[in-house]
Amino acid sequence: MSTQKQVVSDSIVIDAPAHVIFDILADPRQHSRIDGSGSVQEVTIGPERLSEGAKFGARMKMFGMPYKITNRVVEFEEDARIAWRHFGGHRWRYLLEPLGESQTTVTEQFDYSHHPALGARAIEAAKFPARNRQGITATLTTLKAVAEG
Repeated sequence: MSTQKQVVSDSIVIDAPAHVIFDILADPRQHSRIDGSGSVQEVTIGPERLSEGAKFGARMKMFGMPYKITNRVVEFEEDARIAWRHFGGHRWRYLLEPLGESQTTVTEQFDYSHHPALGARAIEAAKFPARNRQGITATLTTLKAVAEG
């Protein structure tokens, strides 16, 4: 199974510098504000600003069922890259690429390539890649509005 196939991704150009966008992404309390999937309800624990190895917890909702999750930042490059994962192993990643001083291409990724083959097939059988693609597109649209506003 190709790991490239196991990365669901979308991008958007935002009329804001990378540091403005990264500040939103690195503040876990902003995640429910920008979430386009409707699953992130609120951050319950964690630092005001994320860094490599930081943990944060959130109240979530999926299929109408509430639950809590703890995430850990596993990739961090100031103003360029941030990703977190929970016990399931898949990662939510944001990549920021400046386009001059006042525009940035932002790519959001749902990366489940770290799962063994059986886990990846279960994610696909549950149709998470298609659902997450819709959520990613909506999140990027909301992030654009917040960063530009």
